[in-house]
Amino acid sequence: MNVRSAEKPALPDHINLFCVTIKHHANFNNPVPLAIWSKNTPKDQHTGINGRVFCCSDELNTTPAIAQYVLTLFLAATALAQLFIGPMADRYGRRPVLLASTSVFLIATTVCVFATSIEMLLIGRVLQASIAASVALSRAIIRDLYDRSKAASMIGYVTMAMAVIPMISPTIGGYVGEIYGWRAPFMALFVVGIAMILLIYFDLGETFKPQPSSLKLQFSNYLSLLKEPAVWGYFLCATSASGAYFAFLGGAPFVGTQIIGMSPSELGFHFGFLAIGYMTGNFISGRFSERIGIEPMMISGGIVCCIGVSLSLFLMVNFEPRAEFLFYPMMLIGTGNGMTLPNANAGAISVRPDLAGSASGLGGFLQIGGGAALASLSGRLITVENQALPLYILMFLSSVVGAFIAATMFFIARKVAV
Repeated sequence: MNVRSAEKPALPDHINLFCVTIKHHANFNNPVPLAIWSKNTPKDQHTGINGRVFCCSDELNTTPAIAQYVLTLFLAATALAQLFIGPMADRYGRRPVLLASTSVFLIATTVCVFATSIEMLLIGRVLQASIAASVALSRAIIRDLYDRSKAASMIGYVTMAMAVIPMISPTIGGYVGEIYGWRAPFMALFVVGIAMILLIYFDLGETFKPQPSSLKLQFSNYLSLLKEPAVWGYFLCATSASGAYFAFLGGAPFVGTQIIGMSPSELGFHFGFLAIGYMTGNFISGRFSERIGIEPMMISGGIVCCIGVSLSLFLMVNFEPRAEFLFYPMMLIGTGNGMTLPNANAGAISVRPDLAGSASGLGGFLQIGGGAALASLSGRLITVENQALPLYILMFLSSVVGAFIAATMFFIARKVAV
């Protein structure tokens, strides 16, 4: 086993960190095929685990409506798991929690592979949410290694690389499932999980020295974190910014297919532009956050999001709706998120570095939970008659709120500095 100092692990840990987060994103897959299938796609066209799962409905004696919970419960469990994973990492260290969560993930994936009923599959998917530790703790580990501003840059660079995974995992999952059946993508995840637990065990050093404490003291520390206004400010900014992105994910499939008349393949292709924008924004964060500062980058990201939403709305209202008008300006939403989220997350976990794991878990819960709520709301509000205007209003308001909170945090930081 490679034993290294707890204070300053070597460079390979950063590579390991990226690989650990890859596993989460590969497992998360992509919700777009699910939305496409549920309204417009024949059974033989859906892709990835979340889409292919409907192929198992006959084999497991259930209906597609029930099978849809395979995704819904996973999202809910992923959000809730982070509330507990963060404090555990502050109590026991990052490495033991990652090893334990990956082990649970492997057991859960095995359950999914050999599921003989929909109930068994749902239990496996809920337990797979333990891998949320990889994302929650990746931010905490970066904060263990770097100061506040440098952490924002590093989170930006790591997230930029991670953004590639949601672009390719649905395609890989789709081909594997098409050739070998719906259980095959879970088998592929099991292989990835084995590789990751070996990498964590042999090459990921501990980056945090936990102080022995009772459960009562740990709970008290967590409550003290919740009382920090700055933590809520940074995370509400991140939740608002990502909310615009999630709202678009929830509403764009309907707009694309019902208003513009896009095919499922065209819709899936154009969603890749959001990921490109997100990678661009994260690159900007990695390049300039340390130089410009966390709060100014958050404000800039919010402004970019507002510009993207306004431009898309102008084009869709004043010209015949086209895919280019819907998706190309939305690249700015991805760019704005890439500029805002790494900096907001770095700011939040830097308020109490001794509770970085807890703060990161809380942020993950808020972003996934809030994003899922906005995605659901946007999907319910839009109709062919209103031309998706509620979607744009929701995205614009979410972006404005994020930018306003970022500006508030900027003035508070300046006041404290003085």
